[in-house]
Amino acid sequence: MPHTLEQLAADCRRALAAEPGPAGRQKVCRLIEEVLRDEAFVARHLTDATGERKVLYEDPELGFCILGHVYDGARSSKPHDHGPSWAIYGQARGETEMSDYALVAPAQAEKPGKVRHVRTYKLVPGMAHLYNEGDLHAPARNGPTRLIRIEGMNMDKVKRRPYELV
Repeated sequence: MPHTLEQLAADCRRALAAEPGPAGRQKVCRLIEEVLRDEAFVARHLTDATGERKVLYEDPELGFCILGHVYDGARSSKPHDHGPSWAIYGQARGETEMSDYALVAPAQAEKPGKVRHVRTYKLVPGMAHLYNEGDLHAPARNGPTRLIRIEGMNMDKVKRRPYELV
């Protein structure tokens, strides 16, 4: 059955309103995995015009955002969390090598936090993964990728502190 962005937003809203914590977010993960199997949805919302970050939907009541990400080439990020928020990464095309980290020392206003590597794994097309508040991770992409991501709030409006690997 084809999916629409409006339907996905409404389904996410229902899941998060009914269970605003990790259990509701896991339900949203399953919704994202279902949408990732819908070739028409992916083709419609993850185009070359999407760019590296496009807010496709921002919920006026709960504040969560549905984003599209299209990366043309290799790209990696430093270890980070999503500040006071959570995020779900949904892999539509290509692969993302994700690394998880454990906190060694918290970030402070004047200096980065310290983290140690815990594990590395791949997100492949059709997979979605939840990162709750404080979960430290870093994506690396070796080639073109396309993702659907959900943020608990619009991270464009949130200042995050940096972390360094020890």
